Amino acid sequence: MPLFDVYPLYNVTPVSGKGIHVYDDKGTEYLDLYGGHAVISIGHAHPNYVEAVTKQVETLGFYSNAIQNPLQTQLANKLESLSGCKDYQLFLCNSGAEANENALKLASFKTGKKRVVAFSKGFHGRTSAAVAVTDNKNIIAPINAQQAVTILPLNDIEGVKAELEKGDVCAVIVEFIQGVGGLDQGSKEFFEQVFALCKANNTMFIADEVQSGYGRSGKFFAFQHYNVTPDIISIAKGMGNGFPIGGVLIHPDIKAKYGMLGTTFGGNHLACAAGLAVLNTIEEEHLIDNVNQMSEYFIEKSKDISEIKNIKGRGLMIGLEFDFEVGELRKKLIYDYHIFTGGAANKKLLRILPPLNIEKSHINQFFDALKKVL
Repeated sequence: MPLFDVYPLYNVTPVSGKGIHVYDDKGTEYLDLYGGHAVISIGHAHPNYVEAVTKQVETLGFYSNAIQNPLQTQLANKLESLSGCKDYQLFLCNSGAEANENALKLASFKTGKKRVVAFSKGFHGRTSAAVAVTDNKNIIAPINAQQAVTILPLNDIEGVKAELEKGDVCAVIVEFIQGVGGLDQGSKEFFEQVFALCKANNTMFIADEVQSGYGRSGKFFAFQHYNVTPDIISIAKGMGNGFPIGGVLIHPDIKAKYGMLGTTFGGNHLACAAGLAVLNTIEEEHLIDNVNQMSEYFIEKSKDISEIKNIKGRGLMIGLEFDFEVGELRKKLIYDYHIFTGGAANKKLLRILPPLNIEKSHINQFFDALKKVL
């Protein structure tokens, strides 16, 4: 049976990984500066992660959410402690798209309204409502397009005000650093004014932290760079270091009811073990401090290359923008220098999303290769 051919593939077959490197079926070592879309947060095969997942799978890999699972409570408490999001509630699921589906559903339940305001170049997932609020018509099927969604430009505060004052908007969903779209950010004033408008118009303010969360921005969550308090926060990618897990942090003003949300696999024992290993490692190894140090070093090194026209993003969610499309550059980095990087909807942007324990030597290796390619 052939695979459904929806992914253009590089001719590389990774078979193992260790730290910030992966190794292919020929034994070639690759420097991983992309982490599989920002998923690898604490490094490939981190000993803490391997031990936690191995121990858990030997004990109990899965049972349903119809029983007590203390690991979920441990994960929720650790997340509250490290993130600083006090008194939020946690619902666990399996992916970023599912996290955003549940976030949007909660907003609609809470307000009794159904329209959503989202932003140009935003990406929130590929499922029903999540893809409807994503600014890419090529991946929105007719069944998704029936959702009530308004897409506005970033920083268009008058547009947001006009839409919210119509009274039918249940949520505004925001990426504080756009991922797939190309590392664009709204202004501080814009985000804080949007938050105030949501409060004034019975509209839920959703922070999509699927890619920017878990320390990647230099704070635990990217919204923490601003004076806002989201009603709902969606999380996923770096949360499990490769194990499928997602979640929604829910403000205490939103009350739970039995049956309101549900999932078969979400919050299973293995997922929680993986999630706890990630949080413990972020804390023990001071990885958010490392993010800020390595980000500063990376940006300084970037300034030495005249072909880089713009540096976007924060922390270890960095975009290097050139005045040419970077497709061939990425291929040369992979095939000639064995370095993984990422692209974006902005075809002139090279996206850098390494594990949070990257070191200066890895950054030096990248820039040495980049100079040679250029």
